Amino acid sequence: MALPTASRVRRQLPTSPWLFAAPGLLIIGAFILYPFVSTVVNAFTDRRTLIPGEFVGLDNFRELLNDDMFWIGLRNSTLYVLGVVPALVILPLLLALLVQKNIPGITFFRSAFYTPVVASIVVVGLIWVWLLDERGLVNSLLETIGVGRVGFLSDQWLLLLSAMAVTVWKGLGYYMIVYLAALANVPRELHEAAAVDGAGAVRRFLTVTVPAVRSTMVLVGALSSVAAFKVFSEVYLMAGPSGGPAGEDTTLVMLVQRTGTGLTGRVGYASAISVVVFVVTVALMLLVLRADRRDES
Repeated sequence: MALPTASRVRRQLPTSPWLFAAPGLLIIGAFILYPFVSTVVNAFTDRRTLIPGEFVGLDNFRELLNDDMFWIGLRNSTLYVLGVVPALVILPLLLALLVQKNIPGITFFRSAFYTPVVASIVVVGLIWVWLLDERGLVNSLLETIGVGRVGFLSDQWLLLLSAMAVTVWKGLGYYMIVYLAALANVPRELHEAAAVDGAGAVRRFLTVTVPAVRSTMVLVGALSSVAAFKVFSEVYLMAGPSGGPAGEDTTLVMLVQRTGTGLTGRVGYASAISVVVFVVTVALMLLVLRADRRDES
């Protein structure tokens, strides 16, 4: 069998990489790029589920400014970021430090902490709903010790805090693994040198561990802030489709789902809200990266 000549190989090289990349590019185009462009275009139309709609310019965005539910959703999504991100940046790091040491039985605890990550969010949400319900286990225990029942799922702010707790609980194990990978690259000599200088555990954590994993903390902060601002499942499962009492726990993504679905869904208006969510999430990532660069300088 004759081998291909050099000129024949050169003629084939420009097209061959694209043939290998074509399946992935088609998937990205069909499920990411096309929906994104379609959403941006629909944001400037009055399209509904069964009606193509016409170009209306910035009318949808002007309507957002006068929509009370939009401001409620923006408030709740912002509060979610402020409540969840600090916990998901700090607590997994402390957890990683606890399970980093190779002691008997530590593998069991690592697996136990990671179990919520692989569990379905629907299952996790339903478990916490059963626990925090008016007649759930938590309220039964509180009533037994004389505290009385607490409206975790009926009070506006307690419901939002409960959903935040579920998000933190489910994300601890994932970010713990991320921190474990970063801690494995921290030289032990730095801790030993700090210990020789008389630094205690807290001081070594602040002066050695935190600077060594600072880039990882920035990554965790960026990922968790974007995920927290786009929260949907936890609040939807615990507050219901209505978004809690009088819809006061509605988030922006819940508002998109509620507005843009159904036979009479306002696809154009929901797309405008989606564009706002996209812009805010990009802004959050840019702010985190800018703060990281400022710290480095």
